[in-house]
Amino acid sequence: MDFDLYLRVTRLYADYAAALDSAEWEKWPDFFLEDCTYKIMPRENHERGYPLATLSFESRGMLRDRIYGTTETIFHDPYYPRHVVGAPRILSARDGRIEAEANYAVFRTKPGQPSTVFNVGRYLDVIRDTEQGLMFESRLCIFDSELIPNSLIYPI
Repeated sequence: MDFDLYLRVTRLYADYAAALDSAEWEKWPDFFLEDCTYKIMPRENHERGYPLATLSFESRGMLRDRIYGTTETIFHDPYYPRHVVGAPRILSARDGRIEAEANYAVFRTKPGQPSTVFNVGRYLDVIRDTEQGLMFESRLCIFDSELIPNSLIYPI
């Protein structure tokens, strides 16, 4: 692995978080390949090999549907997410396929209220190097807590 690859992966993670924190929801699916996997699941299920996920999507089309539902049909108290993502750890990189992981913390701020910790865990990613740049083939958001406050509205 070379420094250029590490920098590109770091940039992918930073751009992903910036898009979500800026409420640029329409950009979210474009971080993924057309055929992709995105799951949010508790650590306990992941460590035991249980496939049950809190949210599970299997294509960029499903991600677009989620954004449409989130922005056009779901009613919820508005809040601002803020992602803090640790430095990525690249586990392997061969033939345009990168396996990486990073810790994350998502904070939530509702208007007129103090910020609170919303979700903490780690990303387990498979990233592909494409003509359009690095894109997620698979992103597992493994959260540490067994409980989620209220519901998951926005992507992690």
